Parts: sequence; C-alpha cells; structure tokens
Amino acid sequence: MSLHLTPVTSVGRALHSIAHVHPRLELDTWRPYVGIAGVLLGSIAATLGTRVSSLGIADLRGGLHLGFDEGAWMTTSFGVGQMLVGVCCPYFGAILGVRRVLLQGIVLFFVASLLAPLSPNLDAFLAMQFLAGAGSGTFIPLTISFIARSLPTRLVVYGIAIYAMNSELSQNVAASLEGWYADNLSWRWINWQYCGVLPVMFACVWYGIPREEVKIELLRHLDWPGLAYAGLGFSLLYAGLDQGNRLDWSNNGLVNGLLISGALVTTAFVVRELWVTRTPFLNLRLLMQHNLVLLMLVLAGYRFIILSTSYIIPNYLQTVQNFRELQVGSVLLWIALPQFIIVLPLGYLLSRVDGRWVLAAGTALVGVACLMAAQLTSVWATDDFLQSQILQALGQSFALTALVVLVVQSINPVDALTIGALLQTSRLFGGEMGTAFMQTFVRQREQLHSNLIGLHVDSLGTLTADRLAAYRNAIGAQTADLAIANAQATNLLASAIAKQAAVLAYIDGFLAAAAGAFVCLLLTAALPARKT
Repeated sequence: MSLHLTPVTSVGRALHSIAHVHPRLELDTWRPYVGIAGVLLGSIAATLGTRVSSLGIADLRGGLHLGFDEGAWMTTSFGVGQMLVGVCCPYFGAILGVRRVLLQGIVLFFVASLLAPLSPNLDAFLAMQFLAGAGSGTFIPLTISFIARSLPTRLVVYGIAIYAMNSELSQNVAASLEGWYADNLSWRWINWQYCGVLPVMFACVWYGIPREEVKIELLRHLDWPGLAYAGLGFSLLYAGLDQGNRLDWSNNGLVNGLLISGALVTTAFVVRELWVTRTPFLNLRLLMQHNLVLLMLVLAGYRFIILSTSYIIPNYLQTVQNFRELQVGSVLLWIALPQFIIVLPLGYLLSRVDGRWVLAAGTALVGVACLMAAQLTSVWATDDFLQSQILQALGQSFALTALVVLVVQSINPVDALTIGALLQTSRLFGGEMGTAFMQTFVRQREQLHSNLIGLHVDSLGTLTADRLAAYRNAIGAQTADLAIANAQATNLLASAIAKQAAVLAYIDGFLAAAAGAFVCLLLTAALPARKT
C-alpha cells in the first residue's frame, strides 16, 4: 500500500456524484445546516434505540413482568424493523424525497416509542418495538447523502466526521443513560427518551430539508419482488442471528427455520438480481467494481469488532464486578468523550491524506487496544480500562470516518442508491454477526475454562481443603450450624471458579477482537490507491 494523497477536491467530486440521483441543494441560506442537525439527531436516536434497549432489557422485562425468554424478543423486533426498512430506504428517499421519508419515519418512531411502555401485553410491546425500529430505520441511510448534498465541498469531509462521531457517541453513552433512567426515573424512559428529541428533529427536517417532487417514473420501474425478497430474507437472517445464542443455534428448530428460510429467500433475491430482472433492485455486480466488496467486508468487520468489544466490557463489569448500568457507563464514556476533541482534526486530516492510511492507523490502534484489554484480571474496574478505551476511541473514530469517506469515494452517479442500501445492510449485519459470535464464543470459552479449572480442584487436595476451611471460618462468625457453613463454603468456592472462568473467557474475547482487527488491516492493505 503506497502513500497516496487525496486532495479535498477529489473527495468532494466523489461525494457530489450523489447529486445526480438526489439534486444538490441550494446553499444561499442557512436552512441546510438546520436540516443537517436534524438528520444527525436521527442517527443518534437510531443507534441509541438498539443500545439502550439491549443494556436495559432486564429493566424492561421487570417493568412488563416478563420472563427471560419472552423479553429476549424485544431487541430482535426493533432490529428487524430497522433491517426491513433500512434496505429499501435509499430508494424510497430517491422516489418520494428525503423530507417525506424522514418526516414519516419520525412520526412512526415517536408514536411507537410513546405507546410501547403502555402496552397491555408482550405482543403489543413487540409490535411497538418493530414499528419504532422501522421508523428509526429511515434515519441513518439518508444521512450521508443529505450531508453530501447540503454542505460546501470543503466542508463535506467534516460533515462525515461529525456523522461518525455521532454514531460512536450515541453507542457509548447508552449505558449511562439507561442507568440514570433506571435509578432516577422509570424503565419507561428507555422508550420515552425519544419523545423529547424527535419533535426537535421533526422541526429541523421540516424547516431545513426542501420539498422534492415524487418521481413516479422511478416508482413504476422499481423491482418490487426484489425489494420484497431482500427485506424478508435479510430480516429472517437477522432474527435467526439475534436469537441463535439464546436458543443454542442448530439445536433449536426455530433458529434453524429462521436461518434456512432466510438463506433460501436471500438466494432467490440474488438469483433474481443477477439473472432474472433487467432492472435490479440492488445491482450486485457492482460489488465486483471499485473494490466495493473489500470496503463492505471492512465495514462489516469493524461493526463486528466494535460491537463485540462493547459487549465484553459491560458483561464483564456486570458479571464479575456486579456493576449496574450507570457504573458501566462511566467506562464506556471514555470511548464517547474523546470524539468531541478529534472530530475536526480528523476531518482536516482526511481532506489531505489518503483515507486508506487513516483507516490502517485506526485499525492498528483498535487492535493494540484489544491486546491491552486482554491483560484483564478479576480485580479490574473502571480505571483499569481507561488507557485501552481511550486508544480504542481514537482508533474507532479514525477507522470508521475514513471508511465512510472511502465508500462514498467509490460512488458512481447511477449506483448511489445501490451503495446506500449495501452500506446499511453491511452495517446492520456486521454488528449483529459480531454480537452473535461474541456471545456464543464467550459462553463456550467460559464453559471450557470452568471445566479445565475444575479438573485442578481436588476435593482431597491440601489447597482445596485450606480454601474451604478459610471460607468456613469466615462463615462461622455468622452461623453455628456446621452443615450450613460447609454448604456455603462450597458455594463460595464454586463462585470463585465461575468468576475466574468468566475472566478467562473475556480475555479470549478481547484476543478474538484483536484477531478481527488484524484481518481488517489485511483487507485495508489490499485496497489499491485511488486515481485522481
């Protein structure tokens, strides 16, 4: 990979090719900046919707009086809604206009978020979660194109950097918000929090994004069967991935049904797009051009790394240290807060340096951060993660912002819609596969380490006897019943083994994430220099 400078004009020309599909907006007023504020609020809300629900699922289950298995579908229904709408949203934005699609998505998200905590039963709550996901699913796919069309050429890269910062910020403040709601307000605010933000976003979009004519001719020629196959197939696969770890993957009929049916429908979609229709919904042949397949793989890989590591730390702190969400949030904030400091310097850097170098540097920083976190012990708490998380924050910001710039640079005017849909699909699937893999990987490694540690615990051994005696002596101060003291001492020893097995499993998780960063670095090195 040779050094290659990319001037801001080259980035601007690539970004402005979107204007052939979405006409460029006038910049004679400050209205476009209000519109940009609105779409950025939307990207925050869309990311928060998934993260806050995931972190607060125990509070949601308690508030709605649901069991573990019932509550597991809460986040799945939200994610399926986002996937279903996100795939086709760039096309609807081109046909109906960005303003119409966003306003309808805002209204749908607002109503569903308002009504969800008032649901009388699980089915009603899951329906509201699905509708909320569908409404928020319109936000992120339309953000990049609107930023590219609304800002002057010299500021477009800064707009993309702010967009990437918003995504990282919202993802890592979610634990603090959920913890604060649970401790100070109510579990209902996990949904109601959007009801304060969405009216502001509605006003910004209403005022800042101009009306566009409905393009009936595009609507008539849209590949509706392909759209239906893509939405249904991707949604089934997403649901199967989200429920796979809980239901033990191939050992469960429901998971098998979701994954097999999703794969069959997706296969039908691929066959139709490549060989059947003359006007494909997604031009899949485009993946073989402009190194897009590499860029999409890197994007999916980064979503894998980011969401897998954001899974490890909260689970370690909750499982091993018994932290609540508000305490977990104080660790994740060290990923969120540095975004404010580096967003403008990063935009300046990307306007002058080949994005591949920035992407490679970010990848290396994330990998080093994962290796630092792999030094984990059972006594680690908030401050012990500080150095690795600051380094990871820098790496993630560098990598994701550069990656978005590189993808947008690959846009040709006629392919802007396809790339928008592929971008959203890679983003959602990459994150879901990362979480599904890490949940299963950590669970299996914990079982393995628990078994291996147990093999070294000899019930007749001196060290085991000494440990049990120490536990009994400590418990003896609270009870005179020898049988109770022996039972509690045995339980304490089992808890100590489980704790160490969990720590070793989380270490393996960090090492797996570091390996993922190395693979992304190899993919980055395979990207050729872009000609100017």
